[in-house]
Amino acid sequence: MARLARWAAVAAFTITTTKAEGESILTAEIGRQNNQSLLWGPYKPNVYFGVRPRAPEGLWTGLMWSKVDDYQEVQHGFRYTCEQGEDIHGYGWDEYDARHGGIQSIHDKGNSIDITTSFVKVPGGDHGGSWAARIKGVPREGAPKDINTMLYYYIGQDGPGDLAVETESTEFGFLGDVKLRGSSKSLGDYTLLVTKGKGQKPSSDHPLSDTRKPENTLVHSLRLSERDVWQTKAAVFTLLQQAAREVQETFDETNPPPPWQVYRIANNPGAGNGHVVQKNFQGEFEFDVIFSSASAGKAMTTTDVTREIKQTSELFGQRFSKIFDFKAPFNDNKYLQFGKSMFSNLLGGVGYFHGHQIIDRSNADEYAEEDEGFWEGAAEARARQQAKAEGPYELFTSVPSRPFFPRGFLWDEGFHLMPISDWDMDLSLDVIQSWYNTMDEDGWIPREQILGDEARTKSNGSAKAKKETLSKEDDLHDAHLKNPELGEAYLRKIYPLLQRQYQWFRRTQRGDVKTYDRTAYSSREAYRWRGRTETHCLTSGLDDYPRPSPPSPAELHVDLLSWVGLMTKSLINIADALGIAEDVADMEKNLEAIEHNLNDLHWSEEEGCYCDASVDDFEEHTLVCHKGYISLMPFLVGLMKPKDPKLGKILDLLGDEEHLFSPYGIRSLSKQDEFYGTEENYWRSPIWMPMNYLAVKQLHHVAIQSGPHSKKARDLYTRLRKNLVTTVYNSWKETGFAWEQYNPETGAGQRTQHFTGWTSLVVKIMAMDDLERQEHHDEL
Repeated sequence: MARLARWAAVAAFTITTTKAEGESILTAEIGRQNNQSLLWGPYKPNVYFGVRPRAPEGLWTGLMWSKVDDYQEVQHGFRYTCEQGEDIHGYGWDEYDARHGGIQSIHDKGNSIDITTSFVKVPGGDHGGSWAARIKGVPREGAPKDINTMLYYYIGQDGPGDLAVETESTEFGFLGDVKLRGSSKSLGDYTLLVTKGKGQKPSSDHPLSDTRKPENTLVHSLRLSERDVWQTKAAVFTLLQQAAREVQETFDETNPPPPWQVYRIANNPGAGNGHVVQKNFQGEFEFDVIFSSASAGKAMTTTDVTREIKQTSELFGQRFSKIFDFKAPFNDNKYLQFGKSMFSNLLGGVGYFHGHQIIDRSNADEYAEEDEGFWEGAAEARARQQAKAEGPYELFTSVPSRPFFPRGFLWDEGFHLMPISDWDMDLSLDVIQSWYNTMDEDGWIPREQILGDEARTKSNGSAKAKKETLSKEDDLHDAHLKNPELGEAYLRKIYPLLQRQYQWFRRTQRGDVKTYDRTAYSSREAYRWRGRTETHCLTSGLDDYPRPSPPSPAELHVDLLSWVGLMTKSLINIADALGIAEDVADMEKNLEAIEHNLNDLHWSEEEGCYCDASVDDFEEHTLVCHKGYISLMPFLVGLMKPKDPKLGKILDLLGDEEHLFSPYGIRSLSKQDEFYGTEENYWRSPIWMPMNYLAVKQLHHVAIQSGPHSKKARDLYTRLRKNLVTTVYNSWKETGFAWEQYNPETGAGQRTQHFTGWTSLVVKIMAMDDLERQEHHDEL
């Protein structure tokens, strides 16, 4: 009997161990497949088109072009980095899936050319598979069909490795394809093929034609220092200046050659860590750039690229309609095209960044902000800071705006991940993990991350086989949801980091209740943003939104208490899923205290809304009410119950056209406020999509439940949903861009263009329920 018991114990141990090992193998394999699937991408969102791996070192590429019918056009029409001031009528991804690829359109009005960049990935091997880009140009409507366009495809390699041109060249360049062969630690052996492509070449009777033949592709190989490899535009301009100087010294100014002959770089192929490939075309053109990993087997061909582009587009369309099922009145084709563009630009704006960031860790006493006039002392402390470079760090993140904010923003990221999580949960989890990997031991994460010198420049098969591959890769979109053990492993890894950040907020941003003898349910659950000035509270994200004046150590900020409340709710859900009962109990107490203190410290019965708090001349608790987004925050983050009697007044304020409601969305500040539309006017009237999305979401939540406020919430939800979508769509249709914010009087997009970060939340709004039609159906 004892022997049998021992055998049973050993058997149980063996079974348990085997299961654990199996789960570990599963986790490791899915992790490997995920990394392979996401290794390559257009992860240089600061440029119009650039491909790089999600790794600190390896091959990367970028596209440059300009019209060359006039000498001045080269200087003013040269395109590489995304810029706001350039004469471009919209650009970005029409379709994009981070695991397959997509299609981007660039409507370059200034250069009279529409350029399409198609990007596809083919899995296989041990180094992320192969990829290809097809570059196609078509003269714009009304432009001459024989316009001359010069293009440069830059190929760089960071870190150790080999990269050299393998194809033999004539004296005057390459008559056919150009092939480079390379190797690196992260990518293994590979080839890169730049095809001859299709398109007419310009011609000229000028004597220079004898030595500068336009039908040839030119390659100039460079050996650059590690710090200079990324400076693509500078490298190309240096080569162009050399070419121009040579012409100036050779030919009479009275008989100048055409610009396309002058601006042709010297053909100098070889080995190096930088290679510039130049092509000149007249009218339409098309060529491919094909990266083939040796470990993946047979190299890709142009025929393969054509097939992959077609299938990738079909797969995207099928998946998009499944994930984002637009409801009336936004279920016709024009909104489908709009929605695809908005979402694809969000996902296509995901970038990989690596490098050092500048951090001030002086931790001056003044930063505690405990004295009167604290903002002055804090400013003086900042002036004497000793910021130093730390790192290197790496960050995988979606950016708010490719031309203006091509870097990571922590607050924005939460909104970015709402649509992305619907599409690809596992990618979202990678992004979250990436951010938390930058957190320090105290729990602090830099809210804005500019990693590396390049980022700092912006601180201002068959169809059946394909279907089977799709099914396998689709599992990677939501592997952590389909495999509970995988999801649990992720949560157990990330949960301590979430707790560390949560406690950092509760510790460093705590407000003062006891000193001012305030009456509140809890003396601990009150908060104020550090980093205030007289006119701004940048740390809140609502930069110039009016706050109590003058600033005081006695301040309490309702939006921060609301955000901590939302963090608490989220952590309760995670701790409960992980079975950490003690943490659940502790945080439920915190949440109860927060909900009480929102009412005890911030509710104004007279104004019918939530307000920031401070103290008066007698150091008595007082509320400072500037009606707007701040006033709605407890509602916006879901801390108000559908039957809460105060909710009626919040809905009245939200729906009041003399305060917040407009034909274009909810204003950031009431029209009746003395600061409405004043000074910088950043958060003092404009309509912002993230806050409006939260409002639509909570109105829907109240509308679909029985209660005294459901009818009003339904009406507000229906009208606000229509207003928001119409506002963003109309501006996109007119300008070709999404915008950072929208004008409350006209609905026009304004401030930063191509802001397809959180503005892309409009895609989720179009996919929300049409409660107006449902109500009509119920009545019938």
